[in-house]
Amino acid sequence: MSLKVKKILVSQPKPSNDKSPYYEIAEKHNVEITFRPFIQVERLPLKEFKQQRIQVLDFSAIVFTARTAVDNFFALCEEMRITMPESMKYFCNSEVIALYLQKYIVYRKRKIFFSQTGKIEGLAAAFTKHIKEKFLIPVSEQHNDDVAAFLDKKKLDYTKSIMYRTVSNDFKEGEKLDFDMLIFFSPLGVSSLLKNFPDFEQEHIAVGCFGHATIKALRELGIKIDCAAPAPGITSMTAALDQYLTENHKKYKE
Repeated sequence: MSLKVKKILVSQPKPSNDKSPYYEIAEKHNVEITFRPFIQVERLPLKEFKQQRIQVLDFSAIVFTARTAVDNFFALCEEMRITMPESMKYFCNSEVIALYLQKYIVYRKRKIFFSQTGKIEGLAAAFTKHIKEKFLIPVSEQHNDDVAAFLDKKKLDYTKSIMYRTVSNDFKEGEKLDFDMLIFFSPLGVSSLLKNFPDFEQEHIAVGCFGHATIKALRELGIKIDCAAPAPGITSMTAALDQYLTENHKKYKE
């Protein structure tokens, strides 16, 4: 059984601005929230990338599904001293990813297409119009095949290339989990917990999580979940946390 929650560990990087809902929750419920990523992204070493025998400039279009993919793609290109030609086309899962390309290319001079829905299906018309392109998809070592399945359905010529991987973010020796609640966002984050703290016992620690795969990973380990998202009427982790803390603090009034 969980006790009154006062100290929370969110296994994500600290928000980049002061308007994060987490800060509002901390003030509203008088709790201390610490941000500590359990996982981190590493670019594939150039030697490993070259083993895939992929020549970037053999492709006429790149498909980006995340800003992480953008960063690692251009980092590898820079290491290999590859300059993207102005003729290269970019197909992005969302407008956010498309605009992020400005970090690496002159946006207004490039042919950039993005999904209005945030899903690969939103690019269907653009893919149909450019069906003769040769597409490269930078992916993580841990990826699903939803994008590839859609491109197969469209009968496009594409190649997936592993350019980065997600690994455990190791804690310092002797570092302790001195928190009343832990919040996870991926099965890899759960794995990192056990790697860093192999003797972890939940006891009175409350656990929150986001995503069905994360829920499944925690349940398989026998870890009790106190709040989760998505859920009926709750789409975000912060909404789930806000609701949980309201109930928790009512239960354990000082």
